[in-house]
Amino acid sequence: MNKNLKEYGQPAFVLCVLVLAVSGLGMSAVKDSLGGYLTKTPWLLKRSLDEMDANALAPFDVIARQKIQDKETVASLGTEEYIQWVLEDAHDALGTGRVMVFVTYYRLPDRVPHVPEECYMGGGFQRLATEALILDLGDTRLETRYLVFGGAQGPVGQGDAKVPVVYFFSVNGRFAADRDEARMLLNKNLFGRSSYFSKVELVFNQQAAPVTRDQVIHTSQRVLQRLLPVLEQDHWPAVASEEAEGKKIGR
Repeated sequence: MNKNLKEYGQPAFVLCVLVLAVSGLGMSAVKDSLGGYLTKTPWLLKRSLDEMDANALAPFDVIARQKIQDKETVASLGTEEYIQWVLEDAHDALGTGRVMVFVTYYRLPDRVPHVPEECYMGGGFQRLATEALILDLGDTRLETRYLVFGGAQGPVGQGDAKVPVVYFFSVNGRFAADRDEARMLLNKNLFGRSSYFSKVELVFNQQAAPVTRDQVIHTSQRVLQRLLPVLEQDHWPAVASEEAEGKKIGR
């Protein structure tokens, strides 16, 4: 018998073949059982963001509903499911008066694009301040990211404008204060059938007068006390309670 053939008949070789065969069957079984989870299906909104009930945001009035006209900008945004609404509460003496609410939704996310740190600096602004900001919404303490940009011409012609921005993410029913946390939550959802994230951004550059940090906090809390329940009840997908554990502490 050929020497090589004799080696193939040795116990060690036979054992290796059996191990490989069993491993192959095991991987096939795992693939068959988890295939629907590893390949995510789109997680649709309950209702389009464009159908949001503006009356639910009272006493804030929606004074402008802006849409991005440039197709390349929309393509870069990565979704057509978004709103850019300018809200105003003319009777709130402690607040900022006006604020732009920018909400985007991604029903089948493979990345987390477009954080203000990149967008504003790409537009010629400089980042002047960054901090983690906890907002008290009554029954929820929401961790957000607070930024101030400056060094570029403001949209209302106020010269060297300073633009405060507050933002956070909702990821599969949980909140994340920045892009790294959002990515971690997406990666944890290995066995979920679907996955989504939504970014909520408040932009305070709608008035000529300078805006203070205290005013930003005051207005952000008042807006989100009204906006978040609308997003959760009418728009964002329903998530099982066990998946949303820890939501109250902003995680």
